Amino acid sequence: MQRFTLPRDVYFGENALDYLKELEGEKAVIVIGGGSLKRSGVLDIVLNNLKEANIETKLIEGISPDPSVESAMEGAKIMEEFGPDWIIAMGGGSPIDAAKAMWIFYEHPDATFEQISSNENFPKMRNKAKFLAISSTSGTATEVTAFSVITDYDTGIKYPIANFEITPDVAIVDPLLPKTMPQKLTAYTGMDALTHAIEAYVGLVHQPFTDALALHAIKHIFEDLIDSYNEDMDARERMHYYQCEAGMAFSNALLGIVHSLAHKTGAAFSTGHIPHGCANAIYLPYVIKFNSKADASRYGDIGRFIGMQGTDEEIVRQLCVKIDYYNEQMGIPKTLKEFGVNEEEFLEKKAEIAKHAQEDACTPTNPRKTNPELLEKLLEYIYYGKQVDF
Repeated sequence: MQRFTLPRDVYFGENALDYLKELEGEKAVIVIGGGSLKRSGVLDIVLNNLKEANIETKLIEGISPDPSVESAMEGAKIMEEFGPDWIIAMGGGSPIDAAKAMWIFYEHPDATFEQISSNENFPKMRNKAKFLAISSTSGTATEVTAFSVITDYDTGIKYPIANFEITPDVAIVDPLLPKTMPQKLTAYTGMDALTHAIEAYVGLVHQPFTDALALHAIKHIFEDLIDSYNEDMDARERMHYYQCEAGMAFSNALLGIVHSLAHKTGAAFSTGHIPHGCANAIYLPYVIKFNSKADASRYGDIGRFIGMQGTDEEIVRQLCVKIDYYNEQMGIPKTLKEFGVNEEEFLEKKAEIAKHAQEDACTPTNPRKTNPELLEKLLEYIYYGKQVDF
């Protein structure tokens, strides 16, 4: 038996934020990141709409990229003091992921991070509050997913929390919010969305519903991402919907080792944080070639759906060339070395990173079986830009 789970309601299109005027409740905590939502006026719209709904609000702001375990605990304490019946998370992946973790600890103060990140005996949610997510970027799709990624800075490792209990109750996908995304963020989040759709389609637990969503998202992301990057606002609006489709797909079909490697390298190097979407963009063509050595047929299906011709193996090459072209057009480096990761530090840490990537929640559904040795070798190829031949 398989399962397909989405938010109960997705409000999208122009003025979708107006739904907040109809929200039923008494208190809402609003979790946001930096000041961009304030500067754009979007936060004021949200607060005014909630005021019209007679909902008292409290703001938790300043959520940093790659939210930590500690920030989740701190937010849960604020929620405990305020007692909201709605958790409203607004922004990109970081504030929404942080809010999901805060929500868990608000509902279950005695839960441990080890318990929820291992997905063992995951607690039942919605005892105190429901969850509403408003996406401001077009990539993570965490507004519709059962995932939250939290970073343990003591180890430099990102841990994905994955359970249908944390799928939001309501998602708002309003094209007003991504209009102000800078080009670099547009590139990174767009490639994150493409990776979600591709990994969902080729993964081991794909299903008819996720296949349809993934293929549609792949086709249209390829059509609109470059235009969105170049600030065509019609294309940017469409990208906001396609990334949501990709999220619906991967939340149910799960992911693969592009994400496993991105999770374990994002905060691993002293030379600087590797943004999640950037890491996915770099790793994706290498992983496609790696996986296709075991089975290229699903990649062949993708290629034919977007108009490519040839054998599965020929389409794999065409698909990787296309991804490389998109990365080049948007200024994304081709290798970890080009990104700026120090070679000596990389060589020192690659075995440990590979070990942790093998243990990542996204690895079991990768279409090719892996082990730490294979992943370490793949990391070397990604660092130096070698053609994957194993």
